Amino acid sequence: MFMLPHVDTELRRRGVKQLADLTLQVLRDSGDILRRTNPVNARPVRALERYLVANSLVATGQPATTTSSASILIEEYAHHLCEVRGFAASTVSNHRHTAQCFLQHLDEAGSALKDIQASHIESYIAKASKHLSRPSLQSDIGALRGFLRFLAMDGRVPDGLAVQIDTPRVYRLEQLPRALPWETVRALLRSIDRTSVIGLRDYAMFLLIATYGLRACEVVAITLDDLRWREGNLRIHQRKTSSPLELPLTNEVTSALVKHLKRTPPRLPCRRMFLRTRAPIGALTPVGVKAAFRSLARKSGLSIPFHGPHCLRHSTNPRRPFELIFYEAYRSEYDAKRREVYLKSTRGRTTLKTMLRNFLETSEGTAP
Repeated sequence: MFMLPHVDTELRRRGVKQLADLTLQVLRDSGDILRRTNPVNARPVRALERYLVANSLVATGQPATTTSSASILIEEYAHHLCEVRGFAASTVSNHRHTAQCFLQHLDEAGSALKDIQASHIESYIAKASKHLSRPSLQSDIGALRGFLRFLAMDGRVPDGLAVQIDTPRVYRLEQLPRALPWETVRALLRSIDRTSVIGLRDYAMFLLIATYGLRACEVVAITLDDLRWREGNLRIHQRKTSSPLELPLTNEVTSALVKHLKRTPPRLPCRRMFLRTRAPIGALTPVGVKAAFRSLARKSGLSIPFHGPHCLRHSTNPRRPFELIFYEAYRSEYDAKRREVYLKSTRGRTTLKTMLRNFLETSEGTAP
């Protein structure tokens, strides 16, 4: 309920002063703006949307407000990204947000699309740079370039604006991965109350992340079909590489998953392993994992400077029971990067698998 005044303020800023003027598109656009401020803000907006739709209190058409033309343009751009460019839903959402912010900036400046000049783009980037880091600003400018190229295809903006934008320079591996000491990770896991339903769920989730170095999106995507109890392994659908990964189930992870499933088995027809505990019951999202981590870090009283579960993923590096069996080094950085690209290709992965198989066969043959 504490978010409703913020939702009301955002809707009034968009010209919606009564319920008859509200549409689903305007409500969703407001939710996108609030979600960028704080990911947790999206939950009350979605709950409000479900309530209004269930009671037929919101119109499905476009209202006669100042945001109708911008909303139509953004929907057209989102359809172009999805159908023509083939972008994923999450990528389309990020590009939509950038387009919304840029159109809002033009509206505040009192400028039309056909009158856009380089000064308008510079003022938008200067405004965005105040709350975005260099990598985030680079991504935002890339989305803005794509939006300007889309508008220039049918002459809605002058051609050539996209090439006039410079992006901030970002160096590869310029920052060390964010990680916690393993003692801190163990203390964080011990602080979880495993007598409650939420505690059992959170313990199983964060133990998976800390043990295998999984991403939050990979953990929430785990289903009952991915657990192969007889074979003793876990199948992971890697979000970044879109390739399956099979991991061995350790005794500690198996025990945590069994206790979680016995206490809160998934409700049909949902097959996801981790569900929300508050209504509406459904699959947990990466944003929910992040919120659970923040709450756990605050309750534990530990000194954790990071605000997301990604730090647990990198904390597994010092303790993985790996043995070095192959090593390459190059004096030239260019040669090293070329070799890295090759090893990530299909042929390169086949080469690594062959070397690993030969090593294992040799080790088994020479074992006492």
